[in-house]
Amino acid sequence: MGRRDNGGHEGADGAGSGLARQVVRVLPAVLIVVGLVFDLLTPPNFTGSPFFSAAPLIAAPLFSFRATAVTGALASLVVVLLHLYHGTTWKVEALTELVTVLTVSGLALLINRVVRRSGERLASARGIAEAAQRAVLPTPAERIGGLHVSARYEAAQADAFIGGDLYAVQETPYGVRLAVGDVRGKGLGAVEAVAVVLGAFREAAETEPTLVELAQRLERALAREGIRRDSLDAVEGFTTCVLGEVPPEAHMLRLLNRGHPEPLLLHADGELVALGPREPAVPLGLGELDGRPGLVEEWAFPAGSTLLLYTDGVTEARDRAGVFYDPADRLRGRVFPGPEALLGALSSDVRRHTGGGATDDMALLAVGRPGEGEPERRLTVPVVPRDEGS
Repeated sequence: MGRRDNGGHEGADGAGSGLARQVVRVLPAVLIVVGLVFDLLTPPNFTGSPFFSAAPLIAAPLFSFRATAVTGALASLVVVLLHLYHGTTWKVEALTELVTVLTVSGLALLINRVVRRSGERLASARGIAEAAQRAVLPTPAERIGGLHVSARYEAAQADAFIGGDLYAVQETPYGVRLAVGDVRGKGLGAVEAVAVVLGAFREAAETEPTLVELAQRLERALAREGIRRDSLDAVEGFTTCVLGEVPPEAHMLRLLNRGHPEPLLLHADGELVALGPREPAVPLGLGELDGRPGLVEEWAFPAGSTLLLYTDGVTEARDRAGVFYDPADRLRGRVFPGPEALLGALSSDVRRHTGGGATDDMALLAVGRPGEGEPERRLTVPVVPRDEGS
């Protein structure tokens, strides 16, 4: 029996970060208390001024303008009260210490304003980036064609939302069709190539009768747009991709792999099967180098199993010793309640493996066939009782 993932690691990580945030938020008050105790317990030539000055500076990037002002005022008040207690109120050292704390408090208020405005600009830019991501790479529905679906995109660069990785799932007359790919390169050109591939996939998946013909449509779209757009590399550009198809009412799936990492099939009992291609094929965009269109292979897709597709951001993730992450080895024997739990556990495990230092984006897609007794579709609208009098 496989071990069941319960998300304990994610909970522990969240608890640790929450505790750190709480400690940081009380730090200004702690510094004022430490400065007060230090001043009272040390000889007169020692002062707690550094602690009082540090309190508003730490509050500036963390608190609101009012809270920062209150912190600075409290630190200044403690300085005045200490000198009243020691009877040194009108000495030059006392006035210098008070002026120092007041000046630092004023600088803290200025820093607070700058940080707040920068944060507002960043939030605006983040919102624009999120909107662009939703437009180019929308999150698929949780239920498509009777299958359970989950997808996520994790950028290696902080505050980056989309790059050259892609995924798509679509219900078509031929069943549920899906794609996961990785565009060569980074930057705007890669994002444009993603938009081209996804746009061509959404149209061609509805009309092309086979995965081979679907792949050829994607290849022609990349070649055509590569000539039209300078930002797309028409000569050396390529896209690794796995195209999949789950026919309706059939417990099987078809895959066409064009130079992409092999998908994994996780069974309900923890068994794992790597769905590597028997005949390797070149990525999209390099079809002229090899006349073979690739081989469509069929695999059993029993109830309760989950198909996992991912980009090379997973397989090329390395730990400090340079060891690559092996998703098949790490997931074999594990049982997950659904695709979302699988992707959550996988992304957390990759972060632990790399120590949080991923160097490439990751696109993850998991498609599960409901097990025995599980509903194929979840109700998406509430049932409104009829008015019996109408």
